[in-house]
Amino acid sequence: MPTYKVTVYTGKEVIAEEMNSIYLTLMDSEKQSSERTLVNKSQRSPFKTEISLDIQVKKNIGDIVQVKLEKQKHLFNYPWFCKHITVQTPSGDCFEFPCYCWLVDENEVMIRDGTARLPQDDPESFQEQRKDELESRQKIFRWNQWRPGFPKSIDATVKELPKEVQFDEEKQGEWNWDLRKVLAYLTIDKFEGLLESWKTIADIEQIFGHIIKENKVQENVIRDWNKDHMFGYQFLNGCNPVMIRKCMQLPDKFPVTHEMVEGCLKRGQTLQEELQAGNIYIADYEILKGVPAASQRYLTEPICLLYKNDLNQIVPIAIQLSQTPGEMSPIFLPSDNEHDWVLAKMWVKSSDFIVHQFVTHLLKTHLFSEVFEMAMYRQLSAVHPIYKLLMPHVRFTIAINAEARENLISENGVFSKISSISVDGMGTLVQNGMKTLTYKSLCLPEDIKARGMEDVPKYYYRDDGMRIWEAINCFVSDVVKIYYDSDKTVQQDVEIQEFVKDVACFGMNNSGSFPKSLESREQLVEYLTVVIFTASAQHAAVNFGQFDWYGWMPNSPSTMRKPPPQQKGQVDLKFIMESLPDRGCSCEVLGTVWSLTRTEKNELFLGMYPDTYFTEQPATEAIKTFRKKLHEVNDIIKSRNEELDMAYHYLSPDKIPNSVAI
Repeated sequence: MPTYKVTVYTGKEVIAEEMNSIYLTLMDSEKQSSERTLVNKSQRSPFKTEISLDIQVKKNIGDIVQVKLEKQKHLFNYPWFCKHITVQTPSGDCFEFPCYCWLVDENEVMIRDGTARLPQDDPESFQEQRKDELESRQKIFRWNQWRPGFPKSIDATVKELPKEVQFDEEKQGEWNWDLRKVLAYLTIDKFEGLLESWKTIADIEQIFGHIIKENKVQENVIRDWNKDHMFGYQFLNGCNPVMIRKCMQLPDKFPVTHEMVEGCLKRGQTLQEELQAGNIYIADYEILKGVPAASQRYLTEPICLLYKNDLNQIVPIAIQLSQTPGEMSPIFLPSDNEHDWVLAKMWVKSSDFIVHQFVTHLLKTHLFSEVFEMAMYRQLSAVHPIYKLLMPHVRFTIAINAEARENLISENGVFSKISSISVDGMGTLVQNGMKTLTYKSLCLPEDIKARGMEDVPKYYYRDDGMRIWEAINCFVSDVVKIYYDSDKTVQQDVEIQEFVKDVACFGMNNSGSFPKSLESREQLVEYLTVVIFTASAQHAAVNFGQFDWYGWMPNSPSTMRKPPPQQKGQVDLKFIMESLPDRGCSCEVLGTVWSLTRTEKNELFLGMYPDTYFTEQPATEAIKTFRKKLHEVNDIIKSRNEELDMAYHYLSPDKIPNSVAI
């Protein structure tokens, strides 16, 4: 009798296999099949994750195009995970069946062979199956408006998430351990007077200095946090490197005169001449206008003018703490007394902390990536090449966002305790972010150009980001060209068109700036580059520096406890210390940013694709080329960093996780 040799690669759920019956059936293109075979339990052990089966058939059923898996539970129900399956035919041909899915309850899964297929290229016999697959997924991955004005997210709590998007056991264990470790790490219970203000900056360093001096960046921050060059540097390479833009003309709401800043302009030119020469930059926090502050905390919407000096440093030269000029809103200057100027910079950095956390970080990486993931599950079949391309870049994103909605940005969540805005304020700020959002702002080259930041020196976020953008863009282009031979092929792909439409019309609340269809391969490549860059590089750039830059609280206060000064000369050190977060809040901030910058023990970094979604050689060659390019970028960045006093490593490919997973 003809024998098919089958290998089933599974997870480590030994109990799941002992408590369930898993059946496997081979099917050929004519839908002829083998008899249902019970997956062999005797070969299982805690150290073995593959099962070998010899399946005999009465007659040769030809090339296998599908494998059906069925699960029947016994007394208890345990989900069972299948990675992939290989089938060797009696003639010696071998077929790959990527699966990477869970069998939950009593259900069955139809697994297609690994060849990626566009919907219009799939045999008619499989068209209905693709339709049923997507209809089933759309019932599981339902859109939900978690809060008015937010992008839509999954309609499920952490406990209700579909098994395929939950943390795996290892990730869940690390997440829980990190949360517990924060308390032990800080030994918060040993601090006395948690609600008291710090007395002096030296008082803060005595407690925290030994904890956060882990690398050169943190050493420099503690030493130079109050220096103008360090303040300006962070607009380029800190946690929020997207707020600064070139200023060619001062806005009417910010009436800075040449006489105010003359002492800061080192080239002997007038302010107007420096503006025209492209040496003036601005950071405007108008997005905070109308955002309510939390009780007994304060929030401003400052404007900060910056100058590229003769040392090619970006330094602040004027700060206004509101959007409305006037007698009660003075423009603070470096020539003012030390306490006035330091406090003005603290207010800017506190506002920057808020905008970074809720717009740059939460909205534009976490929430957007969840929208892309939801649309992918809802509209792309598992055999679609773009589904296979995106899968590594959505790993754990829905799960981490569900955790955030319950523990970080909820009414009693962490950020309600440590930041200047209430839950209502968070909602207003995200809504403001959505109103100012454009699709093109997610395209790094377009964003850099729009902000006039093409030529500013020492902008490592731009330099490294552009290298990563180009590498991703080339990789995506290689993959797209394999499966789409013309622009018309893109137009005819009903699944990709529905994917794009789902993002714009549902996930992004009918955002007018997001495309609702794609007309060419070039547009598809750019769109997919945005998806992958946002989930990997952009998230890495704005997330993994938080412990470096926010761990030292005076550098970026998460909240302010006194109102902003409305006159000059009224501030002393005592007022500053009473404005900053108290001891308890400082501890919570440090613990939070520490936990948010941990990577997994077995993290998958950009280009690491251990799961075999693509089986065709052209696609696997494109992955190899991508990895080679990333390795070259890594070497360039490493060589550059060796020459820097403060290395910029957030966009080194070997430090960029594939997806938003923390």
